Amino acid sequence: MGHRKNTAMSFSVEFIFRIIGAIIAAVAATIGGIQFAHWLETAPDAYAIIFGLVGFLTGLILTPYLTTRPLRAIRRQLSHMSAGRLTAIIAGIFLGLVAAALLSLPLSLLPAPFRQIMPLATAVIFCYLSVIILTTRQNDLQSLFNSFRPGSVEGLGEKTSDTVILLDTSVIIDGRVADISQTGFIQGTLLIPNFVLFELQHIADSADAMRRNRGRRGLEILSILQNEAPIPTRITDMDVSEVRDVDSKLVSLARHLRCPIMTNDYNLNRVAEIQGVTVLNINDLANAVKAIFLPGEEIMVKIIQEGRELGQGVGYLDDGTMVVVEEGRKLINSTRNVTVTKVLQTAAGRMIFAKP
Repeated sequence: MGHRKNTAMSFSVEFIFRIIGAIIAAVAATIGGIQFAHWLETAPDAYAIIFGLVGFLTGLILTPYLTTRPLRAIRRQLSHMSAGRLTAIIAGIFLGLVAAALLSLPLSLLPAPFRQIMPLATAVIFCYLSVIILTTRQNDLQSLFNSFRPGSVEGLGEKTSDTVILLDTSVIIDGRVADISQTGFIQGTLLIPNFVLFELQHIADSADAMRRNRGRRGLEILSILQNEAPIPTRITDMDVSEVRDVDSKLVSLARHLRCPIMTNDYNLNRVAEIQGVTVLNINDLANAVKAIFLPGEEIMVKIIQEGRELGQGVGYLDDGTMVVVEEGRKLINSTRNVTVTKVLQTAAGRMIFAKP
């Protein structure tokens, strides 16, 4: 509904600009037609009408390409641009204008036409060079500025580990982080490096349908985190150029920022722990909050399939916990009260053994 409303609004704005542009172009063309008729020394009425109609149609067609559509493209680029890069561009333009202003007085002493051309050309050149330099070295400048603010999100002080959590690709695709963020148990800022975002985009563009769907789901979850989560979610340009693998980059960046990594990847979990990086594993959290059942308790479960051993039946609780029912094969497709006999905690999760 909101998308339709925005589309209708943008269409109406574009239509208004088309009409205004068509009127302005028609008036300008009509004046040009009259001048052209005077130059030919003929009656201006026919030329004014023809030029006016051509100007009106030209303005009606070309106005959006000169007004609303470039602005819409710029707005789209700015909405996807990281805060660090946008700051670097604004700072570069400011420094370029300051440098050009300092040179404007000596340049104004040059002979014509250089004193009219050189100040403008100098401003353009200095702004361009400043933007290029600052955007290229933005990570170094960001690290320099943030080193004076130990409590900031991207700082390197002692408080960083309490304020920033790096997200891995697997945990974004998993999606449960969006639900957990709504509960208030996560404190601080969720930080997604650009190389993780690029990996998500690469997965979303995959030729394999399964990978493509997983990648698109990850991008949707990222959009939910940015727009609906009560905690801030940021995209950062910070990178580790010494390594190319995404997991290695995450571990190195976590060590650099002294912050934990949230992931579901078993291999990344082990590598990060070996290197002394704190890992927040959502699977471990899910296992920790599952209901605890003691031997002798009764639970209701629907037995849906055979077990590995002879005569066993298998069912699942609402949280996904597997329940193995002794002598439950004959009870398949029925819901029964069973008595817990044993509870096992495995690497794959919790498993309950019971009997009817």
